[in-house]
Amino acid sequence: MDNIDFKLNEKKKDIYFSNETDNQKSAPSASQKQAPKAPVKRKKGKGVASTYLFFIIVIACSMILSIYAIFCMNDILAITKTTSTVTISLTQKIDSSDDAINTLSSNGLIRCKNFCKVFVKLRDKLIHSSQLSGPYEAGVYYLNGKMGLEGMLITLQGDNATSETVQLTFPEGYTVPEVIDKLVENDVCDRNALISVIQSTNFDFRLTSELKAQDSVPYRLEGFLFPDTYEFFIDESAASAVRKFLQQGNNVYTKKYSDRAKELGLTDYEVLTIASIIQKEAANDEQMKIISAVIHNRLKNSRDFPWLGCQSTKDYITNKVAPSLSSTASHSADYYMAYYNTNNNSTVVGLPAGPICNPGKAAIDAALHPADTNAKFFFHDNSGEMYTADTITEFKEKVARYAPYLNY
Repeated sequence: MDNIDFKLNEKKKDIYFSNETDNQKSAPSASQKQAPKAPVKRKKGKGVASTYLFFIIVIACSMILSIYAIFCMNDILAITKTTSTVTISLTQKIDSSDDAINTLSSNGLIRCKNFCKVFVKLRDKLIHSSQLSGPYEAGVYYLNGKMGLEGMLITLQGDNATSETVQLTFPEGYTVPEVIDKLVENDVCDRNALISVIQSTNFDFRLTSELKAQDSVPYRLEGFLFPDTYEFFIDESAASAVRKFLQQGNNVYTKKYSDRAKELGLTDYEVLTIASIIQKEAANDEQMKIISAVIHNRLKNSRDFPWLGCQSTKDYITNKVAPSLSSTASHSADYYMAYYNTNNNSTVVGLPAGPICNPGKAAIDAALHPADTNAKFFFHDNSGEMYTADTITEFKEKVARYAPYLNY
């Protein structure tokens, strides 16, 4: 039946048969077909600018990180650091490496303190033989960036520059200026560092933990540098050297001594002041307890004996303090004399402002346990023989008899 159409016309409807398929019937005509859409054109300038900006940011960040990395490595390895010395004074012990690094940073010795803190913690975890985490002892230290972070922290820990040592003996009665001279002359410490430590560094020993500098006292630690024989490193830190004296003094002057001082109504500082005078006034250990008794008897009767009458306190300023004062010292020898001259008619009533030397154990024992005597006066003849008297009349009679050359 291909290609044949049957058409039946009836009154109400026509019926058609055709060989056209459904696809042919539904296919749109040429006029009905939509024209193809034109491709969207993109603006090239905006995309290229974004790419350039991205690369600029990446490069800038890389440069910043590179520079920071260089600074970090320079802090650790000290590749380009200078050798300019910076004085670091730690008045108190530092327990934390973070605090020590903050101190280095505030003094311009490192730049990247946060990186250095992380480095120290990682290093100490990997290397157990030499920890850098502290503690760092109080004292005066001379540092420079060329030492590197590890070198500076090791120095703050009190480690010594060399292993060469020297053994030095400090006799009873040595003064602070004499102690300083001996340490400097034997290349143990720097003079300025020693003075700074003696005047300002806090040490956590019982006798000195609360000891403060006083305007009336030339050297804060006078009386506390216990005389003995010590071994020091060459170029040892001043704090380390001074600590040895204080440690030994703390071992000798026990709590038992402090308890005895309280029984006498005295402070430890007053006991050491009395002991220092005994040390200078006595010709030998046997005389010490008698001289101690004279001092105690006068202190108990300040109405009749307002002045101690000991020439050694005045000599301390004239012979020891005055020659050691620098041109930049805060006070003159005359200024200190007003606090140490205990001779008759002086301005000092009772004890001087502080110790006049560093006394030994025998003098300290004598200060705490005076002889049982009512003597108020004593003097020596040229041979060192000592005489005592209870009254001024007896004193003058004995002077005239045994030592008429004395000017009393």
